[in-house]
Amino acid sequence: MASTQVETVTPSADKVRLGLAALLVIGALAAFYLLANQGPVAQWGSLIAGLLLAVIVFFTSESGKRLIAFGRDSWREVQKVVWPTRKETLQTTAFVFAFAVVMALFLWFTDKTLEWVLYDLVLGWRK
Repeated sequence: MASTQVETVTPSADKVRLGLAALLVIGALAAFYLLANQGPVAQWGSLIAGLLLAVIVFFTSESGKRLIAFGRDSWREVQKVVWPTRKETLQTTAFVFAFAVVMALFLWFTDKTLEWVLYDLVLGWRK
């Protein structure tokens, strides 16, 4: 059985866009720290502007376009979900709490029974 490998070829222009986006992030961080003497408006403005430009450049790349398509597909799938009604949610929550209480009582009863059998009957240790 021959296996076929699919290789994704990324154009050089796409690699340049990703590199430029990375450089913009690094530049935004460098500008934030280098503009410390200029005040917070200049610092935060350069950081936000640089990061915004990096995001724009990233979303023009093939990876960014695939990320946007993935987000759209995910949103479409979330819209297909049939969410439970308030009544169903409350009933399910009540069932879970009731089951937890019943299991706690069962485990407590089992523990006390085993304690009585082992300590009182088998070992003869009276309390």
